[in-house]
Amino acid sequence: MRMGIMTGSGFDPDPTMSGLIKEAQRYEQLGFDSVWMATIYGFDGLTVLSAIGAATSRIELGTAVVASHPRHPMAMAQQALTAAAASQGRFTLGVGLSHKYVIEQEMGLTYSKPADNMREYLQVVMPLLQQGTVAYSGDIFNVNATFYMPETHKVPVLVAALGPKMLEVAGTYADGTTLWLTGPKTIEQHIVPGIMAAAKAAAKPAPRVVAGMPVVLTNDIASARDGVNEKLAMYNDIPSYRAMLDRENANGPGDVALLGDEQSLRQQIQHLQDIGVTDLNAVLIDTDSGAYERTLNFLASELNQ
Repeated sequence: MRMGIMTGSGFDPDPTMSGLIKEAQRYEQLGFDSVWMATIYGFDGLTVLSAIGAATSRIELGTAVVASHPRHPMAMAQQALTAAAASQGRFTLGVGLSHKYVIEQEMGLTYSKPADNMREYLQVVMPLLQQGTVAYSGDIFNVNATFYMPETHKVPVLVAALGPKMLEVAGTYADGTTLWLTGPKTIEQHIVPGIMAAAKAAAKPAPRVVAGMPVVLTNDIASARDGVNEKLAMYNDIPSYRAMLDRENANGPGDVALLGDEQSLRQQIQHLQDIGVTDLNAVLIDTDSGAYERTLNFLASELNQ
């Protein structure tokens, strides 16, 4: 299983642009496979990852995720191909629908038929990323366009898919899914079977399953769980994440976090691999002083064994 680190999460040691670039360089030096970044209220992830791409040489860079609604699929593809050029082909585009309150209340856009929107969105984005041209006519999008870029790289696409309809869309049209706060039982019984069935029906290769999870190396699990619950309390009230937590019979985010000592974390990470997770996107949280560094160094040591 590949190991990645989330950046720009609000828990970074230095959240400035230069700080994020330096941390990504450090992740690469430590041997991590990937670095991921969300885009919602802070820096634009595609822009930051383009800068990181120019400052690194090996590590995969991906958005986890950038919302589809505010960016026309042609503009999204153009930005993704630019990020891929900046990183010499190391960029992966993670897209998602975001949430109704963000799209409607904050952005003033419509959130009607979200799964249909993503289905059509991908049928525009994927050809542009893979062939540089698209001719698509649907109920939502009508796009006829060709890019003329001096340098292009194929860009894999992951979709934030939690419900059955979105898992079908992701498995049919994209290269996999990227998750957040989705526990192991739900991944094993719901996520993996749903996306695998869709990919098989579409005669596509087995999809990637990137699991974004809080990770804390600790001997005080109760305190770490309380810390995660406090810092991630907002997710209790977001319907899509609440649904995943309920599937897991979890009271809050701390109940699906990876918490424990070295042996316990090894077992939890191995279990994720065993149930079909291809990539761990670790969100490091300072639930106590030094937890970020302690956990980062532990994960790095596991990679280098």
